[in-house]
Amino acid sequence: QVQLVESGGGLVQAGGSLRLSCAASGRTFSVYAMAWFRQAPGKEREFVAAITWGGGSTYYAESAKGRFTISRDNAKNTVYLQMNGPKPEDTAVYYCTAGNRIQRFVRPGDYDYWGQGTQVTVSS
Repeated sequence: QVQLVESGGGLVQAGGSLRLSCAASGRTFSVYAMAWFRQAPGKEREFVAAITWGGGSTYYAESAKGRFTISRDNAKNTVYLQMNGPKPEDTAVYYCTAGNRIQRFVRPGDYDYWGQGTQVTVSS
């Protein structure tokens, strides 16, 4: 099992910046990649960004490219999501997730472990 704990959410003004953190514990050696998804009220959970644990390859949703950056610190077993220039439409609960075998990074069902989520609210 892998446990994931997110932190760093809160209220931010549009155009500001915010950094989310996700600390992993447990059988982290089995993790192939970690990712951030988000879910706004009344909407489906959607992919934001992913990073492979070993090579550090990154993948982004079109909505995140150029604004958000995913990174990892292997020594701390922590993944980050740096959000620069957030917009009101980025308001959502952000979830950290990890998977052992992932075929499609954008597909929530490919991931094995999920955090409890952290609320991000972007004010205009």
